[in-house]
Amino acid sequence: MTAVRQVDVLVVGAGPAGLTAAATLAARGAGRVEVLERERTPGGVPRTCAHGGFGSWRRPLTGPRLARELADAAVRAGAAVRTGVTALDWAGPLDLATVGPQGPEILRARAVVLATGARERPRAARLVPGTRPAGVYTTGELQQAVHLYRQPIGTRAVIVGAEDVSYAAADTVRRAGAEVVALVTDLPAHRTAPARALDTRLRRGVPLLTGTVVAELLGHGRLSGVRIRHHDGRAAVLPCDTVVFTGDFVPEQELARLGGLTLDPRTRGPAVDGALRTSRPGVFAAGNLLHAVERAATAAREGTLAAAAVTAALAAAGAGAAAGSGAAWPEGVPLILDPPLRWITPSRVTPADTLPYTLRTASRLTRPLLEITQDDRVLHRERVRGAAAGRSLTLTARWAHRVDAKGGPVRVTAR
Repeated sequence: MTAVRQVDVLVVGAGPAGLTAAATLAARGAGRVEVLERERTPGGVPRTCAHGGFGSWRRPLTGPRLARELADAAVRAGAAVRTGVTALDWAGPLDLATVGPQGPEILRARAVVLATGARERPRAARLVPGTRPAGVYTTGELQQAVHLYRQPIGTRAVIVGAEDVSYAAADTVRRAGAEVVALVTDLPAHRTAPARALDTRLRRGVPLLTGTVVAELLGHGRLSGVRIRHHDGRAAVLPCDTVVFTGDFVPEQELARLGGLTLDPRTRGPAVDGALRTSRPGVFAAGNLLHAVERAATAAREGTLAAAAVTAALAAAGAGAAAGSGAAWPEGVPLILDPPLRWITPSRVTPADTLPYTLRTASRLTRPLLEITQDDRVLHRERVRGAAAGRSLTLTARWAHRVDAKGGPVRVTAR
């Protein structure tokens, strides 16, 4: 019979969101806080990102340094961080069946925080035809091979994508001593900082092929090239022995789906209210599980906010009781968007909300005026900093108290 062990708060995922939530909860006296991480080392994606850009401008950090500091902070606060442990399925309302180095175990918690992050869609999920040779990576696989395991990756690489992560993958390829043949994207332009794109094209000599898709992988045993096709029908073969599929992130929502949590069709992550509560009582969610994909700082901030919500829920439930025990998903008004806005999280609003909202746009916006309305009543207007396609905007929640909890959906429009 599988052993059952009690904890107060169980955090699934030891990335920036999960570790920050655990450190905050432990520091606030939430009881036994335990973090489960299926990888051998905690830290999430930053632990494989050897480049800088993490931390703050006053104290810049590399990804591995940030990962170590977040893990150390959680342990110092009193949280238990267990690596090599996988949460397999739900064994009860707030029980998780797990397996790790010590074998199978069921963990029973008073509250659960899901912080399982996001992943890139691999070649198979993108339906790229061709053979199945060696030399095909996602960015995460590439970074682990180069930075963690010091493995060779080949000599000539094609990068599929033109986002920030795509240019980071190109840097990793060069660090491994290989040549970047080209960056290929089906979009009409890159989605990174103009200076970075210009530096890659001019100083590094890497062409950016826009309006182009990878139509086929070639080679047996080892990749020998990729067949590309332009939107006008022209085709060509790029000789290479490595291809890296980047971007196209999706939330790692398998555990949320197994638990029957309501999913937001726009983000494909769990739908949450302004306190980051999911549709399953006592279960909260934070980080890139909610929105694939935002910066580590955004995920960490949401971990802090989730910890505050869990602390309040445990206090309201009383000693020994589960957070949200017997309660339905808190009432909230759905948030709907007008194009070109693509998604928003949290996806529901109540008059008590204070959490800033994160929005993603499908096309470039230059200092847009965001207008929030409900039942033809204007709740708020705010001019925000512009954003490129695929980039995020932040919307304050200082208008939430004007929401009629019994009214219709709240609409967000960018003008």
